[in-house]
Amino acid sequence: MTATPRVLLAEETACELGEGPVWDPHRQRLLWVDINRALVMIGVLEPSGRIQLVDTVAFEGTVGAVAVAVDGSWIVANGRELVTLDESGSSRRIATLIRAELDARLNDGKPDPVGRFVVGSLSLAGPSSTEILARVDGAGHVSVIDDDLTLSNGLAWSPDGTVMYSVDTERRSVYRRDYEPTTGRVGARETLIRFEEGFPDGICTDEEGCLWIAVWGAGQVRRYTPDGELVTTIVLDVPHVSSVAFAGLDLDVLVITTARQGLTEAQLARHPDSGKLFTTRPGVRGMRVSPWQGLREEKENP
Repeated sequence: MTATPRVLLAEETACELGEGPVWDPHRQRLLWVDINRALVMIGVLEPSGRIQLVDTVAFEGTVGAVAVAVDGSWIVANGRELVTLDESGSSRRIATLIRAELDARLNDGKPDPVGRFVVGSLSLAGPSSTEILARVDGAGHVSVIDDDLTLSNGLAWSPDGTVMYSVDTERRSVYRRDYEPTTGRVGARETLIRFEEGFPDGICTDEEGCLWIAVWGAGQVRRYTPDGELVTTIVLDVPHVSSVAFAGLDLDVLVITTARQGLTEAQLARHPDSGKLFTTRPGVRGMRVSPWQGLREEKENP
């Protein structure tokens, strides 16, 4: 077990359901979301590890995740749909992934190693075992990877892109499967880690191929080897740790989002920093997350 790094309270804004931190290396800024308030937050990472909130962008409904293309445009998991937003503020719907009769929303999402957007769903109507994990390419074509999840959550890939990790939160499971980035072929799913306490939420990988996992309900971030061995536990004074991502010019800062949702007034009084943003320098660098590939127009057949 490695030494526990020091955790810094990085930004004072308390999100109801802070999630989905994303480092934009081309603009040297951090994005994260407040899901139920349908906000994308934009911040600047300072050398101290603190983050200065510089802007917010509001949507309607919910925002489960955001990713950035090289040209600065975004893909946003907005309610049931995926929408784009370019730097001029123009938006466009590219795919509806959840049928209108279902009481559900899109949740965590991330580009795969070649920039396709992978995103899952979450039931708003109680327990479910039919939530999806789907992949959308730049033309808006959708392929379903899983359709039997309880609550689709964090996503990550191995450094070489040939292993995909995904979270099924209510089953307290982190899955792994083979992945071919070029063809998009997905291998059989197997359980890598099953939690006895807390619920796995957002995840990311580091340059050594280890998994960093936010543990909702346990107030922890845990690091596991690719074989599923626990090697580091970071404890925060907030119960609901929701997601993690590496940020900074050298990807040496781990950003941790948290939430206030589901906490009682007594719990909030004991944990007043719930919902805020934290950072730490864990002594290892993260993997660069591929940019979203952006939209492309398909040519018509002659």
